[in-house]
Amino acid sequence: PLRGQDTTAQAVKPPEGRMKRIFGIEKEDFSSWHRIVCLLNRPTDPAALGIFRCMFGMLMAIDITQERGLSHLDYKYLDGAPICRFPLFSSLEPLPMDWMYLVYVVMFLGSVGIMLGLFYRLSCLMFIATYWYVFFLDKTAWNNHSYLYGLIGFQLTLMDANRYWSLDGLMKPKKRNADVPLWNYTLLRVQIFIVYFIAGIKKLDADWVEGYSMSYLAHHWLFEPFQMILSVDQVSLLVVHGGGLALDLTAGYLLFFDATRPFGIVFVSYFHCMNSQLFSIGMFAYTMLATSPLFCYPDWPRRFFARFPAPLWVLLPITAPGPQPSSSCVYPEVQKGGKKPRFRHKLATVFAFIYVVEQFFLPYSHFITQGYNNWTNGLYGYSWDMMVHSRSHQHVKITYKDGTTGEVGYLNPGVFTHSRRWKDHGDMLKQYAVCLSANLPRYNITEPEIYFDIWVSINERFQQRIFDPRVDIVKADWSPFRPNPWLMPLLVDLSPWRTKFQEIESSLDNQTEIVFIADFPGLHLENFVSEDLGNTSVQVLQGQVTVEITEENKNYTLETGQQMKLPHGAYHKVYTVSEGPSCYMYVYVNTTEAALQQNFTRLLGIQERVRNGTETEPLPPELLPLIATDDQGSEVNATDPVVQLFLRRQRRMKEVKKRREANVMERLNRFTVKKYYLLRRGFLMTSIALRNLAFGLPPVDQLTREVAFANMKEPLQEANQDGPLKEEAGHGEL
Repeated sequence: PLRGQDTTAQAVKPPEGRMKRIFGIEKEDFSSWHRIVCLLNRPTDPAALGIFRCMFGMLMAIDITQERGLSHLDYKYLDGAPICRFPLFSSLEPLPMDWMYLVYVVMFLGSVGIMLGLFYRLSCLMFIATYWYVFFLDKTAWNNHSYLYGLIGFQLTLMDANRYWSLDGLMKPKKRNADVPLWNYTLLRVQIFIVYFIAGIKKLDADWVEGYSMSYLAHHWLFEPFQMILSVDQVSLLVVHGGGLALDLTAGYLLFFDATRPFGIVFVSYFHCMNSQLFSIGMFAYTMLATSPLFCYPDWPRRFFARFPAPLWVLLPITAPGPQPSSSCVYPEVQKGGKKPRFRHKLATVFAFIYVVEQFFLPYSHFITQGYNNWTNGLYGYSWDMMVHSRSHQHVKITYKDGTTGEVGYLNPGVFTHSRRWKDHGDMLKQYAVCLSANLPRYNITEPEIYFDIWVSINERFQQRIFDPRVDIVKADWSPFRPNPWLMPLLVDLSPWRTKFQEIESSLDNQTEIVFIADFPGLHLENFVSEDLGNTSVQVLQGQVTVEITEENKNYTLETGQQMKLPHGAYHKVYTVSEGPSCYMYVYVNTTEAALQQNFTRLLGIQERVRNGTETEPLPPELLPLIATDDQGSEVNATDPVVQLFLRRQRRMKEVKKRREANVMERLNRFTVKKYYLLRRGFLMTSIALRNLAFGLPPVDQLTREVAFANMKEPLQEANQDGPLKEEAGHGEL
């Protein structure tokens, strides 16, 4: 990461040693503190840094309207709504909604200023101050790339990234095309190296190496070429998990060295292009693509744009002359005007070392913030354990108990909040419980006790409780610096059962579903078997359980290997009575869905026979809509609910097929229209909020009309108000 191009002219250029050719530095550069300061403040071409600054600012401006949520800000910060929030600090509160729009406007203007290099320091401060404020407001929205954006914004604030291709350079000749110190590149390169390398280290986790973390990805259409020579399981293990591990561990090194950089850029570019289609990660893939050229020689933009025709040079970044001297750099003393390192240069060197050490330490600092550790360490975002853990939630129950009357009731999971991530984090669960206890008195529930029964499977293990359901979370002790006392341990000893799960699932037919459960001694699972599940049984895999049928008031004890059928439309309880954890599985068939599929198959056969002229029997009136040419009209005219569902399903399948078979221009048009309405709503709602701040609220009727106009949907959405299209997993808009 120390490689840079010395832009100063040398009277006599000594021959380069092997270390200089490979690493861009000499051993002597580390021989003393003075030499280290001179090295990190060595004058370097600002071209590559300026291009990255412009691209980062542009991507952040786009990100603010999308993943940061400007287009739906009113849903998140609606004034007066009883919303439970999850800030990093409980005292941190969002501003009123109109003021939050102003915060986002400041953030947006800051990102545009970074892109243009206009009032650069002020623009950076505008961006990072508002960005980190919004970031700390909601832990549930944290992820690795959002954290990375904030780090890069912070770094750029301290760098001289406006020395090339910036409006500041046009207004201030001293800044135009001026050298930047090498540490500007070093910090960014080290940061990106950490993103790759630490992510690779975290992927050495056994679950990733064995292929359990992201096994579902192998079914994505992007991996279909690999399935020509490999099975789906082999694609998951070798390509998804093995390839991801190898790339993360090696990407930083491949990008650093001259000999391997072309291969590194190709591999990481392919990787990030795939990620842009695999995951909903906003601008992350494109931001990482923008960082790759930082590892090239800093003058690459000059050589690249010099190849363009001369008439275009007026619109492109300058290619000549070379950079001018800058006070931010330390020049060789033999050069005219050269200066010895000043305090600012030494301070920059100290900061660079501290920042690098801190970034390597933070992903492993969870022994300090133990309260945020759950089955995985720390809050998701700064650990770089990207995609290592996948979760599924089978059962979530929230129970309240009135502290005065003793009345017991149940709450809808997710009430008073828009987020779902609270289910996996003890700190958020504590905040949620406190918020619920503050809101429930409005509904005549005084001094409520709140209990959570949350069942989670991590990386295809058994479904098991993550928190103790017997603990009142409102009064429970929690500290960011002590282990969570009401966190249930992950039953890692049962992990080998996952191989058995695959064998059991492969032996079932397509209509049979199965859920694997593990529970602790002394606890029980209360469950309700729906009327739709007409053939449900429970079978013990390990340990001993007692099944209580609530309506019959009977108990049945089951040992390992035993099973029993459960009545549908009734509650039952499964008690773990063995000394160790019990393991059992529910096997069930959704008989209602199975019957519906049989009816669909029958109707499809009738429809095909009528269309090809082989149907000999006249159709009854309720089946006549099957032969109508107008899909939507026939759906409306259908009197039989099964026929109506069948026709609706046929119409949706036809629309999905049309989308899949759309050509590039049709996909581009759909993508553009969707983004237009997204940006349109964000712009209009922001204008309304700023008008409210400047001139006060208008009459309610006027405000209602303005919001309705902003909420205008794209024609495709208006034509499908009855439900969204369900495309195959993983397909993006473009």
